[in-house]
Amino acid sequence: MVLLTLMAAVTVGVVRVRNLFSVVILGGIYSFLMASVLIVLDAVDVAMTEASVGAGISTVLMLSVLYLTKTEESTPRHSPVLPLFVAVVTAAVLIYGTLDFAPFGLADTPVHLNVGPYYLEQSIPQTGVPNVVTSVLASYRGFDTLGETAVIFTAGIAVLLLLRGGRRKAPKQPEADDS
Repeated sequence: MVLLTLMAAVTVGVVRVRNLFSVVILGGIYSFLMASVLIVLDAVDVAMTEASVGAGISTVLMLSVLYLTKTEESTPRHSPVLPLFVAVVTAAVLIYGTLDFAPFGLADTPVHLNVGPYYLEQSIPQTGVPNVVTSVLASYRGFDTLGETAVIFTAGIAVLLLLRGGRRKAPKQPEADDS
């Protein structure tokens, strides 16, 4: 509950602050808190990804963008009522969608009875990898993981190209001939 309360406080801070540097730093703090929540939930692999991508790379990229732009947010020209309404409706629909979920933590829910037992029983004999999560990501879902890696790599290259595009060299002037 402490981590979730801190996440809520950081979210309020992100919404209220006008200084974009502060927003980027609060975003990094939020990602770090989310990684901490994932560790508490025993999802260490997802927590490491959140910490490296969310708190690390995203914060560095946003700070790079701030270096190339201004650091203060413009005052809004429109009323925040419509975006607030859309956010509340979206939250209500998402909460309504979770009402049919099975109770959290039960071992006999449908999600735990499908392929999970198969992976737990067969991953070491079939792959030879002692860590079940690693064997699932690298062996059973290898092409999916390769695709995700390619997407992240492509996005990183695109960001680098966008950041590089802001600094163009002036065309060279032809030198005058002294003859």
